[in-house]
Amino acid sequence: MRISIGFLIFIGVILLFDLYVYFGLKSVFTENKSLRAYQVIYILTSLFVYFCFYKVSQLMGQGSIFRSTTINYYIGILFTAFVSKFVFGALMFMQDGGRVLYGVFDHFRASDGGETGFLPSRRRFLTLAAAGIAAIPFTSMLYGITRGKYRYTVNKVKLKFKDLPPAFNGFKIVQISDIHAGGLDSKQDVARGVQMINDENPDVILFTGDLVNSQKEEIDPFINIFKALKATQGKFSVLGNHDYYGVPREDREAGKDSAYWQDFFEKYKAMGFELMNNANARIEKDGEHINILGVENWGLARWFPKLGDLDKALGDIKEEEFCVLMSHDPTHWDEKVLPHQKKIHLTLSGHTHGFQFGLNLPGFKWSPAQYSYPRWMGLYEEAEQYLYVNRGFGFLGFPGRVGMWPEITVLELETA
Repeated sequence: MRISIGFLIFIGVILLFDLYVYFGLKSVFTENKSLRAYQVIYILTSLFVYFCFYKVSQLMGQGSIFRSTTINYYIGILFTAFVSKFVFGALMFMQDGGRVLYGVFDHFRASDGGETGFLPSRRRFLTLAAAGIAAIPFTSMLYGITRGKYRYTVNKVKLKFKDLPPAFNGFKIVQISDIHAGGLDSKQDVARGVQMINDENPDVILFTGDLVNSQKEEIDPFINIFKALKATQGKFSVLGNHDYYGVPREDREAGKDSAYWQDFFEKYKAMGFELMNNANARIEKDGEHINILGVENWGLARWFPKLGDLDKALGDIKEEEFCVLMSHDPTHWDEKVLPHQKKIHLTLSGHTHGFQFGLNLPGFKWSPAQYSYPRWMGLYEEAEQYLYVNRGFGFLGFPGRVGMWPEITVLELETA
């Protein structure tokens, strides 16, 4: 295996940074016994982190980045170690920067006849404070890996529409998104989430894409669990960008008629979901109806599939008819749904996961996702049309969630 110079430089920088953190923490442990224990623990944990880095690099080289639950734990350990060390190192760098400035000032003061300048020692209190602050992301991410990833949260939203057929007043939609079955490692926790959905007694369940990470077989262990989902008027789904990634090269030209896709579609049927590939379904109640639409994935980013066809999904639906659209990527709403001549009353999306990290407090929401997606979480409204972005049921990459807990959305439609 050829190792590039850039990779060696990267490893060198990481090792230097690790040494900097090591000696920074060393000043906290003043007693000989505690110092020896610290040295052994730090070296052993660092070696394990480097082993995780090696395994992740190896699996990435094999194209297996999304194909194993084991790699999720390697990535989780790497993220946790990197973020915690980065926070500590950044705070120590600020302290050391102050020490250097003080030393330079003291040196020039000494040149005017004062005492000889020197570099002051680190303040143990500041180092302890830096370690305490770094412990916050460390413990938060550990919680996110062990418990947070299955901390299902039910969000209830009531939406009023002046043109909703009266028979559908109180109609209840449960939305889930981004199951990412390839990362799930607890059937018991997933079954608990399914029961939470059933406890809401939904009229319809709408799943807005990314059933798997990349391989269609990832869902096989969970088919019977999701088959237990119940809705009085049906369960519907669309494809997300990850659902296209496992298609073999020889099946790509054959399109959705290939053996790969036919087998994949059978898995949706086994779970009781009607897959809406640029299609629509009519939901009738007391002589009135609404329409459920679904489009294939359409993402603004150039590397995402753009197969969603809203015109095809609408078919011969009339202008005045009430429509609920499933579209995996929320960028589709701004680019295609809002400019469309046909009013789409409610669009449901997922895809962002809220980046699985952030703050979701009453009156304050923040996540790195907001710097990539203008519509990244929750409810949006424009021109009497709504978009709801679900945070996702599963997880991808980092095997956990911090602050952005997995979401079950309950939307109740009301006539205004």
